[in-house]
Amino acid sequence: MPDKNERESAANSKSKREPQPHRTVDRVTSILEAVVYNPGMTFAELVRALDAAKSSVYGFIQGLLAKGWLYEDQNRFYLGPAVYGLTLASGHIRAGLVTHADLIALHEATGLAVFLGVQAGEHLIYIAEAGADPVEGFEARSNIRRKLLLTAGGKVLLAAKSDIDRESFLRRQSGDDKETVEEFLAEFNEIKRTQIATNVRRGGSRFAIATVVHSPSGEPVAAVTLVGPTPKLQPRADKLAKTLIKHVDAWSKRSISPREAI
Repeated sequence: MPDKNERESAANSKSKREPQPHRTVDRVTSILEAVVYNPGMTFAELVRALDAAKSSVYGFIQGLLAKGWLYEDQNRFYLGPAVYGLTLASGHIRAGLVTHADLIALHEATGLAVFLGVQAGEHLIYIAEAGADPVEGFEARSNIRRKLLLTAGGKVLLAAKSDIDRESFLRRQSGDDKETVEEFLAEFNEIKRTQIATNVRRGGSRFAIATVVHSPSGEPVAAVTLVGPTPKLQPRADKLAKTLIKHVDAWSKRSISPREAI
């Protein structure tokens, strides 16, 4: 019969081999998983989903907000940009398709700043860029979240959604956004037909052209936007749109494998 020391040694060895649950980690991952599958949850909904004390859930949420793992919009919670930072660091963006070299190649082919964005809740979040635009580049880094309807990338992602998801999103928009909803609906058929959305910003000084990155299964997973001075872009809009689609289609057709981080 093994003595006490042998039994303790065996128990310690087993504990090293088998990962053990941790209550704090379980609570944090439960919050993140709840928001992944139900974006836009309220605090009360999270408390019910976790079946935990309000004070406990509140503390965890505040910590996740502070570090960017969650973000809050109109008292609803969504995945934050830190999540996408991890996917970038691992060598994959959310799309699992695009490398920094891809963005550089597109920048060199067009001579324009290139921005890569993904949807997080009601917003488009920019997670990578190539090239430089002195105005948009600064704003993209200082304010990574943009309303979908106010960006070319957001509009093209919204147009690529299923009818049910798109209509649900549009119904959720407040009265203040009624005009932007109407503008999007007026552009919708053309965006669907061309796979391209455009936007004019900064009092007409900046022009943007965007298209969607699809996964190999056809799911819309990211948007790529070309940005620059309107006089430089607008006369070339048709040619730039063809170049943009050509590059992005090539990314979507190749197999997914680990590659360098953006």
